[in-house]
Amino acid sequence: MTTLDLDRTLTELDHVRLTRLLQRQPADLDAIGALLEAAHVVPSRAVGPDVVTMYSQVLLHDLETGTPSKLTLCYPADAEPAAGFLSVLSPLGQALLGLQVGETARWTTPDGRARAARVEEILFQPEASGDYTL
Repeated sequence: MTTLDLDRTLTELDHVRLTRLLQRQPADLDAIGALLEAAHVVPSRAVGPDVVTMYSQVLLHDLETGTPSKLTLCYPADAEPAAGFLSVLSPLGQALLGLQVGETARWTTPDGRARAARVEEILFQPEASGDYTL
């Protein structure tokens, strides 16, 4: 489960791909569906370099432990949590999508614990490097 503030920015391409993904997913994904409905959608070339988009690599700061972590937000088929590739359909993935540097992702773990991490830096964003197709 994810606690979403729905003031997020998504690229047109991410929005279309995620909408199609949700149409094929059997799971209950109300939170990300609500995000897709409420998000501010912009052309890929117009998204700010400080926005978490699909395949962005982000540096997070865990607000409880102070631990930094580096994650890449990806589609479920590419998810490899041990290697730092986090599915957008995971609670943390849903909480990160569309955030800006300095904002805080808030989510609930499967065991019911509330968690929070601040987006410290975007180490790589496909759109900022000129890749509008990832």
